[in-house]
Amino acid sequence: MTSSPISNAALPASPPTLLELSPIEIEALRLSLRVGTASVLASLPLGLAAAFLLARGRFPGKLLIDGIIHLPLVLPPVAVGFALLVLFGRHGVLGAFLYDRFGISLAFNWKGAALASAVMGFPLMVRAMRLSLELVDRRLEQAARTLGAGRSRVFLTITLPLMAPGILTGIILAFARSISEFGATITFVSNIPGETSTLPLALYTLTQVPGGEAAAWRLAALSVALALAALTVSELLARRLGRRLQGLA
Repeated sequence: MTSSPISNAALPASPPTLLELSPIEIEALRLSLRVGTASVLASLPLGLAAAFLLARGRFPGKLLIDGIIHLPLVLPPVAVGFALLVLFGRHGVLGAFLYDRFGISLAFNWKGAALASAVMGFPLMVRAMRLSLELVDRRLEQAARTLGAGRSRVFLTITLPLMAPGILTGIILAFARSISEFGATITFVSNIPGETSTLPLALYTLTQVPGGEAAAWRLAALSVALALAALTVSELLARRLGRRLQGLA
């Protein structure tokens, strides 16, 4: 559960220029993008289901489920990582079952990093989708049903397009949160170069290595650029889809 330090030998013999990434930095970027993409794709169906459950569902215990879904937003990330380790570790409640039955191991590999990132980004995804769904005019759905459209067709042709800005926003926000996750990831899967050392973990390690300041600055700048790009794309796509939907109204 401790980080795996990068030795001085792992640093390039001739330091790259300010805008040139070393192999270690490129690997961290590639791994972060892989983990972020996998976490979003895995959590998207569950995010849609949770958004519909919270926005349209009427049942006892709804407030409790809402609180559980948003719990990672207020819990220390290390606590989330520890809970994942207890549940999905090789000897954990679910981890032992997955390994014994299917040979799947999540702890201390990139799949576990994707799981930790998905858990931390899930509340942001659900919240954006839920708010978008609550703004959908249900009279349009009822009108489509009176014209003979089934539930699945109403969902695909009315509900889904109208909540598309929220879906895109949720996806991008969850992706941005995933590639910036640190506490839950390092607790659950440690900091293994080439396997679990994503951008924030590699950045942390480089700050502990003599001579790694320049590389740490580059990774910090790259992290800021990726986060700003994700937020900008999210806002632009939401505005564009909003204008298109207004034009169709």
